[in-house]
Amino acid sequence: MTEAYGVDSEVGPLRTVMLHRPGKELRRLTPRNNDKLLFDGIPWVGRAQDEHDAFAQALRDRDVEVLYLGTLLTEALADPEARATAVAGAIEDLRLGDTLRDYLRTALTALDPAELAEALMAGVRNDEVRAGGLVTSLLAHEDFLIDPLPNLLFTRDSSVWIRDSVAVTSLAMPARVRESQLTALIYRFHPRFAGADKVYDHQLEHVEGGDVLALGPGVLAVGVGERTTPAGVERLAQRVFAKDLAHTVLAVPIAQQRATMHLDTVCTMVDVDTVLIYPNMAEEMRALAVTADGDQLHVAEPEPFLVAAAKALGIDTLRRIDTGLDPVTAEREQWDDGNNTLALAPRVCIAYERTVETNARLEESGIEVIRISGSELGSGRGGPRCMSCPVLRAPIAG
Repeated sequence: MTEAYGVDSEVGPLRTVMLHRPGKELRRLTPRNNDKLLFDGIPWVGRAQDEHDAFAQALRDRDVEVLYLGTLLTEALADPEARATAVAGAIEDLRLGDTLRDYLRTALTALDPAELAEALMAGVRNDEVRAGGLVTSLLAHEDFLIDPLPNLLFTRDSSVWIRDSVAVTSLAMPARVRESQLTALIYRFHPRFAGADKVYDHQLEHVEGGDVLALGPGVLAVGVGERTTPAGVERLAQRVFAKDLAHTVLAVPIAQQRATMHLDTVCTMVDVDTVLIYPNMAEEMRALAVTADGDQLHVAEPEPFLVAAAKALGIDTLRRIDTGLDPVTAEREQWDDGNNTLALAPRVCIAYERTVETNARLEESGIEVIRISGSELGSGRGGPRCMSCPVLRAPIAG
């Protein structure tokens, strides 16, 4: 594992993390487009920024280096090839037509790196250009020619580090496709990641980072459901086995309920042998252990998830901490991202302060909980884990 990047567990001491401070893209949300852009409500942006700043400061207070996606993107766009690639990706939408596409290509190319990064993240409205032509004449003034990307806030989804290789993921929802394009630009062109090995590409089958848990060195659990497809898990497994990045991939079907789109909305790790899990689904969760059999994949019969995970990790059992004290409380706190904790080290995690019952259960079990506010950040249905992409974790001692 290099000094610059690498992650081989969910709970190794966190050293470097990528965040995205919410910005103008959140101000583009309206009651007309928030469903399309995958938000449950319209956040108070100033308060969301304050909450995010406090989140970042909580990380820095524990000696975690915080990288910002917007800054990395701006720096990457100093490269002319990166700029050309970014512009091409932003204007490929078939809704635009040739006249408008040519106009946008010229206009975007003329922007400096910071302005271009802002346009790519916050989008471009019809009333912000003077393109002429039929398409702009028929669109409403407030229609977006390039859609904003409010879900950039959730940096976990568009990339995930598997040991010292990065998987740039393939996001399933149309509103999020360009997030992976921008993340790919960062890993390809930013000097910080020069020479970084890539284990997955955003043009492959759908896999999202919120579905990928590094249970321990050599063991991945990957949720299969609304966002990550069976074909995506198969492709990821083939690639990590080929690079000897893992010996077992657990494919975990996720029953699609409200706010359970990713595995990390149901289960996260808070210690090397301890998971925080949504009890209303825990008993039903199964896993298929996938291992390499020469050039082929061997797929085991389904087993209870916690049993399969313990076997893959080579331990007797995984300790379980349930979200909430009863089914109703558990459902409420899972909705409020109670399961979506970010481990800073074994037995230390960040959680939203509003998940009172879950936080109490964590502390009763010997887990230190660093509480942050998330009344506005949570409007996109994501917690501290969703909002963070670990770039470097120290190996777990012993």
